Amino acid sequence: MKKLLRILLAGWGAKKIGGGKCGCIGTIVVFIILYVVLGYVFEWFG
Repeated sequence: MKKLLRILLAGWGAKKIGGGKCGCIGTIVVFIILYVVLGYVFEWFG
């Protein structure tokens, strides 16, 4: 369940941050960065 929430939050953030400005590659990079950061956040709280 945590992984699904992590993926959804990273996807939503990547769409908001990298949406139209950075293109497809930028959105993927932002998604990966957010996914890793959210992993640390969930470990810290969980």
